[in-house]
Amino acid sequence: MTDTTDGPLSGLRVIDCSGMISGGFATTQLADFGADVIMVEHPKHGDPIRAWPPFEEDVSLWWKSIGRNKRCVTLDLSSDRGAALLLELIEGADIFFENFRPGTLERWGVGPKQLRSVNEELIVVRLSGYGQTGPRSEKPGFGTIAEGLSGWAHANGFPDREPLLPPISLADLSAAQFAIQAAMFAIFERDVSGSGVGQTIDVSLYEPLFRLFLGDVEAYDRKGTVRERSGNRHPNTAPRNVYETADGYLTLSASSQRIFENVMDAIDRQDLIDDSRFETNEKRVDNAAELDAVIEEWTRQRSTEAAITKMETADAIVGPVYTMSDIFEDEQYDARDDIVPVEDDQVGEVRTAGPVPKFSRTPGEVTHMGPKHGEHNEEVYLEDLDLPSEEYDTLVEEGII
Repeated sequence: MTDTTDGPLSGLRVIDCSGMISGGFATTQLADFGADVIMVEHPKHGDPIRAWPPFEEDVSLWWKSIGRNKRCVTLDLSSDRGAALLLELIEGADIFFENFRPGTLERWGVGPKQLRSVNEELIVVRLSGYGQTGPRSEKPGFGTIAEGLSGWAHANGFPDREPLLPPISLADLSAAQFAIQAAMFAIFERDVSGSGVGQTIDVSLYEPLFRLFLGDVEAYDRKGTVRERSGNRHPNTAPRNVYETADGYLTLSASSQRIFENVMDAIDRQDLIDDSRFETNEKRVDNAAELDAVIEEWTRQRSTEAAITKMETADAIVGPVYTMSDIFEDEQYDARDDIVPVEDDQVGEVRTAGPVPKFSRTPGEVTHMGPKHGEHNEEVYLEDLDLPSEEYDTLVEEGII
């Protein structure tokens, strides 16, 4: 086996037939913390992310990031022999990830029922646009559609502008986190609660984002309230915004009475603490524009560094607005090894995000970046599965591997 970490998931084997972002990032996180992740790609058509820019030496840096710490094999799951080989891989696995359109695995004869016929302890994580049930379930789905359907795009942006999509693959990445926690719940139920059997986990792309709207479902149910776009303000607390400084911007949030009073102390406006417009959080939300104007009048007269220093001296909670260039130079990121160098045989030394979160005894580690297409075929099929070399060569010639 290639190098894996001694992290908290050491000994856990994951077969990843998902690809793209949601499943890809979920299994990257598992691999970062010691799981042996075997990613399965089609022999001719690898993960589409391999073709995503930016590139270094004609190699996708996106792929290098999301493929890290995994072993990569190729297999045509739609062929009878490919499906049979998948079942062999499954025999020793703990978790199986897939993100095909619902019904595809069943059509190939490797649905959850068939998978658990060879491994009753297997946990099957199914990622799809709309989930495995419901009137939309058979439709293909991408994160962008989920960001609209979940209510997220409608709530994001400024009141006088169109709904705004996120600048990252938020629906996919959120679904990845829910998939990870669900898989760990199922592992706990199987191994600690003691059922001894696996189960199927159904993760859509839209529901994790929808679940993050805390209080909004209840507000609509009881009050008929629909969240509207509020820019950088928060509908439930004020002040909270991005404020212009003499040389850039800073962020500020004062979600408690004490922190609000600290902000007023910092800008020498203690008179506003007892002002009838701002004396409670509810009133501050109602008069957020007036309060923001007062704060920004003060921040615009100072550099970002000077404004933050003054605010922090008063125990206000503020921060800068960073670019990636700023992050690479920041001492907090450096102190926590949030960016780590990794040697790669295709692109040379590359710096990548360090594993998060931090463990005291069994930390995560990045042992290698995203492998080449099919890089671990011989290791997995000849060594792990003990496939005869003649049979392996035949399967390669036939395009099954």
